Amino acid sequence: MSEDARARGGWSRRRFVTAVTGTALSASAACGTQQAPEAPAERTSPTTSGEPTAAGKPSGPRPLYLGTYTSVEGGGRGIGLATYDPATGRITGTGTITGVADPSYLAVHPDGRTLYAVNEREDGAVTAVRLADRKVLGSRGTGGAAPCHLSVHPNGRWLLSANYTSGSVAVHPIEASGALGERTDVVTHSTPAPGPGQEGPHAHQFVTSPDGRHVLAVDLGTDTVYTYRLDQQRGTLREVARAHTRPGAGPRHLTFHPGGRHAYLANEVDNTVAVCAYDPPTGRLTIGEPQSTGTGAGTSYPAQILVTADGRHAYLANRGHNSLARYAVEADGARLRLLDTVPVAGDFPRQIAFSPDGRLLFAANQRSGSVSVFHVDGARGELRLAGEPFASPVAVCALPL
Repeated sequence: MSEDARARGGWSRRRFVTAVTGTALSASAACGTQQAPEAPAERTSPTTSGEPTAAGKPSGPRPLYLGTYTSVEGGGRGIGLATYDPATGRITGTGTITGVADPSYLAVHPDGRTLYAVNEREDGAVTAVRLADRKVLGSRGTGGAAPCHLSVHPNGRWLLSANYTSGSVAVHPIEASGALGERTDVVTHSTPAPGPGQEGPHAHQFVTSPDGRHVLAVDLGTDTVYTYRLDQQRGTLREVARAHTRPGAGPRHLTFHPGGRHAYLANEVDNTVAVCAYDPPTGRLTIGEPQSTGTGAGTSYPAQILVTADGRHAYLANRGHNSLARYAVEADGARLRLLDTVPVAGDFPRQIAFSPDGRLLFAANQRSGSVSVFHVDGARGELRLAGEPFASPVAVCALPL
């Protein structure tokens, strides 16, 4: 979440999470919502439903996995299990995968067989879960504190994670079973010096470029995006470039245009987004001028930004404003044009995600403990709320498959 130094006046990340959760409990009670049932997990493979129809649209329920905090009052008991109707967007709770501590961010292996979760604690770790039978395959230490993001390299052999509190990024090998091996590298962002209001580096995201040549780490504390080459044999990192935002921007999340030569950066602290030029051969990112998030004066803690598969529209989650900003993507990815903002129907949208077919957008609303679902108009990019939000304790991540 990393409103950090500004919103919590020097509080620890864990204490701030606890305070936010208190707000979530009040909001849930006021709205009269109910939490998802804590039924035992079903022992069926999530990949057996939702097969495409002749018209190309999936039918039947699809799996949805929900991230939360387990160590705060009102939090979940593990990774939430649910299904969603790909036509209506309706979510149905089905249970919980227990035994996974503070799974605040989730990612799935490219083959769809294994789910990965961060364990966002001071002694940070990442956990693998086999989806066929929901068995926890074990955890591995990240070598840092409070991991808040992870992703799987497109070749399926490496797991990349970002340690927020310690400002470091880590690499773990992925075994044939989907389980994780011992960490092969961890790099701490020791320079440049922290930005205004920051006490140190805060790695917030670690992702792979579209062509797979480089991996990029977004650090809110140092106002820097670091580009690394990942050794595909040894799993080690070598820094090759850095891109700096303006001081105090607080970059949080980066997403690439499908063309591969532009990316969009959400700056949490100064409440802006920026279009970035990307050079695939060198991995060099050039950050453009800051642009509006559509939320007016002050900060709204923009969180995650997404781009549609056709590259025509982008969406940004604004937590303080409780909205989704909608942009038109123009000039082959080189320009964002703000169209409007849409109420998210929840409080503090921490993370957003598309369904695999791009027809639905899911927003995990941390303070209200809910997941909102929107229909996405493929032509105009307009968002239409798909019924009442689904109650989920301290919802910080929604991963539809």
